[in-house]
Amino acid sequence: MIFEVQALGSPLNEFIESIFYFKDFMPEHTIERVVPTGHIFILFELDGIPRNTFDKESLEPNAVFQKVWVSGMHKNYLSISAHQKSEMLVIQLKPYGGFPVFKFPIHELNDRVIPAEEILGKEILELRANILTQKTPKDKMTTAENWLHKQMDFNGAPPKEITDLLHQLLEKPFTEHQSILQLYPKTQKHLIAQFKKFLGLTPKVLHRIIRFNDILQQIQHQKSINWSQITYLSGYADQSHFIKEFKEFSGFNPQEFILQDFHNKEANFFPLDPKG
Repeated sequence: MIFEVQALGSPLNEFIESIFYFKDFMPEHTIERVVPTGHIFILFELDGIPRNTFDKESLEPNAVFQKVWVSGMHKNYLSISAHQKSEMLVIQLKPYGGFPVFKFPIHELNDRVIPAEEILGKEILELRANILTQKTPKDKMTTAENWLHKQMDFNGAPPKEITDLLHQLLEKPFTEHQSILQLYPKTQKHLIAQFKKFLGLTPKVLHRIIRFNDILQQIQHQKSINWSQITYLSGYADQSHFIKEFKEFSGFNPQEFILQDFHNKEANFFPLDPKG
């Protein structure tokens, strides 16, 4: 399998988490669960294979996506298809990277996966066609990078007080959530409106997602896990609250998660049919 990541310079790296490309992905499953990470994605399929999203309960296909699509901010898990010999290019936006690209309130994309041309017009399909003509992974990613430089309104970044507060949420534990919000110089109502506009999610939901992903990192490849300690140190009211939130974001309770050996997989993608 080929997997490459494009190194990005300023100012693009302030808004884009990564541009990555892979080819000849050969999963041992056909459906995988993706947990929310606080990012927006623009996804280009380069292999002609349609992708599906699935109903959370029945795992029946509920939508089909081809060519290019956008996955907005999600508040809980998403089940997607995985395919043999996959080839894709993915643009992963930082939490506040969506507004400069799409130029409309980001909460409009919450919990949605949308064909990209509905948002970005035929130009995004022309970009995919151009990417397909490029011979090397670097050329493909550079083509996407050049498009981003033209597409993005770098003046569309959120105000500094919003980015400062976001960095506090990213760096500090959820136990300090209320004290972080008190740093904001305006009203809490104004803060929530600004977060929805520029980041899609409210500060509390985003901080909960950050906390959950931190927990996944903590338990990854661990032979012994003290759930009570994690519950306490992560700022949950009690273990039932922790279990409820863990299931909300992953679809599994912690015990099921470990029994499925997901803590030894990638931190954000979990195969639902490993024999598929």
